[in-house]
Amino acid sequence: MKDLTREKPIKAIIHFAIPICVGSLFQLFYSLVDTRIVGSTLGLDALAAVGATTTLNSLIVGFLIGLTSGFSVITAQYFGAGDRFGVRRSFAAALVLGLVISVFLTIASICGLETILKWLNMPDEHFEQGYAYIFIIIAGMTASMLYNICASILRAIGDTITPLCFLIFSTILNIFLDYGLILGMHMGVAGAAAATVLSQTAAFVLCAVYMWKKYDFLRIKKIDWKADNKLAKKLLASGLSMGFMQSLVSLGTVSLQSAINTFGTNTIVAHSAARKLTELFMLPFSVLGMTMTTYCGQNLGAKRNGRIKTGIRDALLMAWGWCILVILASYTVAPFLIYAVTASTQEEVIFTASLYLRVDTVLYFVPAAITVFRNALQGIGDCIVPVISSFIELAGKVLIVIFLTPRLAYWGIILAEPIVWVLMVIPLIVRIFTIDILRTPRKGHA
Repeated sequence: MKDLTREKPIKAIIHFAIPICVGSLFQLFYSLVDTRIVGSTLGLDALAAVGATTTLNSLIVGFLIGLTSGFSVITAQYFGAGDRFGVRRSFAAALVLGLVISVFLTIASICGLETILKWLNMPDEHFEQGYAYIFIIIAGMTASMLYNICASILRAIGDTITPLCFLIFSTILNIFLDYGLILGMHMGVAGAAAATVLSQTAAFVLCAVYMWKKYDFLRIKKIDWKADNKLAKKLLASGLSMGFMQSLVSLGTVSLQSAINTFGTNTIVAHSAARKLTELFMLPFSVLGMTMTTYCGQNLGAKRNGRIKTGIRDALLMAWGWCILVILASYTVAPFLIYAVTASTQEEVIFTASLYLRVDTVLYFVPAAITVFRNALQGIGDCIVPVISSFIELAGKVLIVIFLTPRLAYWGIILAEPIVWVLMVIPLIVRIFTIDILRTPRKGHA
């Protein structure tokens, strides 16, 4: 458990972010291994089927993570203010709201799944395998929701080590289950999906038991289940804002995927590999974003506004330092990394994926700022501007699919994100420099 309102801002951010970064690396490592296992054991067609549903999977996962992170902002504010009763009540309310939302989304998504995949232009030859994979992922949405709620609550009170431990366990279990279900039980791509759901369920159970035994103030009592409309509104405002923010980002990527799925198997595989590596390259951005949400939430609760401003500056400088390393990697070892992810030696796959990375990474300084600013604003209670910024991304990508990709083909996809990054960072910069909380004197810096 860590209080982020006292230690020097840059030290507090680094100490809090390191376990999140390690955990995210393990999660991404599993994703890369999963891709490699599917590609090496089931072939390029199976890999393309999974790759064609990647953006839909990211949409689901992104919404759940955004929703639970938004819930944890309120918990972090209670924790920063020293209100342990508020922490416990917000945890109970988050569980109830999370369950209701995840069950509703599961039913709605399964009912409309075939239509969604057709809208994504899922190739006929990949439809059956792609449907089987994403159906199981959606069916296990509630397990993912429950785990993310527990992990986000722990991070809200400054405990990043415990979620890391359970994530490592889940990742290792996932890999073993992949081999067991794909090769041992011959379940194909459905086995990869089932392995993901089962490992997340195990992580939730272990995390919940640990929280009950370790933290007295997180042991939910009967009174904590009592309906509190005011608290529910605060949680939904924060949670849905971050959830929709993530969804708008993912919906924009889904719109691009609908165009990518018309370019053939090699392009689908190449783009899937490039996106996996993009997740690796952008991982420090998301880690710093998650850190800033809790950091700003705790310091807002403690009324230490000067620390918020300093923390945003320090996080941005760290993210920009990472950008320089990423650019160097994309221009040197990108082909090797693409082969490592796909197991493909086809020149078209390696060239296409490398081209995507080398163009987009040059402008990574912009999404670095977007992630830090957007999550910091969420942490201090601004639920509007981050969503506006994400809506600009969605609108921009949809317009590019309609007007640019028919003329430029895959080059339209490559240029899509740099164009929308520049547009969506504008409202965030304006808000960061005008919001009252960040214009107050720099008291409470230490």
